[in-house]
Amino acid sequence: MAALSRTVSSLSRRPQLQGLQPARQMSSLFGHVEPAPKDPILGVTEAFLADQSPDKVNVGVGAYRDDNGKPLVLQCVREAERRIAGNLNMEYLPMGGSITMIEQSLKLAYGEDSEFYQRQEDRGSAGAFRNCHHNIWRDANVPQNKFTYYHPESRGLDFSGLMTDIKNAPDGSFFMLHACAHNPTGVDPTEEQWREISHLFKAKKHFPFFDMAYQGFASGDPERDAKAIRIFLEDGHQIGCAQSYAKNMGLYGQRVGCLSILCDDEKQAVAVKSQLQQLARPMYSNPPVHGALVVSIILNDPELKNLWLQEVKGMADRIIGMRTALKENLEKLGSPLSWEHITNQIGMFCYSGMTPEQVDRLTNEFHIYMTRNGRISMAGVTSGNVGYLANAIHEVTKPK
Repeated sequence: MAALSRTVSSLSRRPQLQGLQPARQMSSLFGHVEPAPKDPILGVTEAFLADQSPDKVNVGVGAYRDDNGKPLVLQCVREAERRIAGNLNMEYLPMGGSITMIEQSLKLAYGEDSEFYQRQEDRGSAGAFRNCHHNIWRDANVPQNKFTYYHPESRGLDFSGLMTDIKNAPDGSFFMLHACAHNPTGVDPTEEQWREISHLFKAKKHFPFFDMAYQGFASGDPERDAKAIRIFLEDGHQIGCAQSYAKNMGLYGQRVGCLSILCDDEKQAVAVKSQLQQLARPMYSNPPVHGALVVSIILNDPELKNLWLQEVKGMADRIIGMRTALKENLEKLGSPLSWEHITNQIGMFCYSGMTPEQVDRLTNEFHIYMTRNGRISMAGVTSGNVGYLANAIHEVTKPK
């Protein structure tokens, strides 16, 4: 999208016609428009790009980087694109999305041998999902409440607070949950805690809707990362699931994902899908085709899928390794603080516990960029900058 910043100069030189507003006055239509507030995440990247320091480090962006700090395109994606080029048309996809991609996505989320997939009671709609959930609910005029999750003192999960809020919520409430690699905290419930959460949801008749943007990217094992969903399925829940392939396939710019809703029977599924398509019609009508083709080819080809599993594990392992390296560097510097939460958390982000003032010092004194809530994108940490980052964190967090 673009807003035109110049008027056509020839208009102002034409003879003024009676009854027509002069061109120079037409610009006043937008004279009252104020610049929108900067996005807190995108603003970090803009500031980083404007910084001329050779030492600058960007740990704010939520996109994977290799150990040289460069964007990575997976080899399985390159091969899928090679097969697409010159061989497939670019016709509209059905409103519900690519059938092949949906089928493969359901297998990935619910399990290859899942009875729910075999009964074909799930129906999907391709689309894009982001982490700005609060803005989505607000713009849809949906009332929302927050529930307890993060425990600032331990940098971990406030499980008792979470369970209390689930218990006290009105029966039949809709809950947005992260299946794995919680964004922004990196804090996930244990398997046993997920089972307790599921049982309480069942008793309260709550509806669980899972945002799963990091399957495979969190632990390196897609099956392990889908464990929360499998637990809820075992307990007989109807669920919703929003999958994204931005992180685990590196398809950030393609905005490709899959929405699925588990219904009781095919009749319900057909009705629910029709409602989803009615919502999609005035928004985008048909989802983009290229990303859907890439995902379909990778997941539908055993050789390419195996290559993807290796590559996504490689990305996860590098991030896990950087967590260990950052923690060890801080400990070697003699930091009196506990940094166990760096390795206890999982996924792309680390909720460091640093204050906004400490983050400001990192930026102003060390040219290190992150969001002011202290969230570190571990994808931006490399073997080349982890020592510098640890030293800077130590300097701004050590007791005066």
